[in-house]
Amino acid sequence: MAFTRKASAVWNGSLKEGKGSLSSASGALKNTPYSFHNRFENEPGTNPEELIAAAHAGCFAMAFSADLGKAGFTPDSIETTAAVTLDFPEGVPTVTKSELTMKAKIPGISQEEFTKIAAGAKAGCPISRLLKAEISLEATLL
Repeated sequence: MAFTRKASAVWNGSLKEGKGSLSSASGALKNTPYSFHNRFENEPGTNPEELIAAAHAGCFAMAFSADLGKAGFTPDSIETTAAVTLDFPEGVPTVTKSELTMKAKIPGISQEEFTKIAAGAKAGCPISRLLKAEISLEATLL
């Protein structure tokens, strides 16, 4: 069974002076503002890389919990942070990495099992796979 989730962005104006808003079909984001200053100058507010980081951290935590369950373990807690880096190789803005940091409390698991299951979840979580996926585009000039 496939699930399709949707979000949209509206941008008005030039790159530096313009402003945009992000919305999701679920309503979790509703005209959430973003701008050049949020993205490239660390002003308060969200930006695409922060949203990717949140998605990656959440996805990994769920995948890790699922894989733990398959191995017979139930975590007390899983805390995950993703740090997504936007860099400028050759002057081109590029997301160059997503660094996951996870701390978990899991009764009865050995370090070896913990490490193996964590590596599998990192490779297998849907957002990890998305970051390597084919991307399509349908563009219409109005």
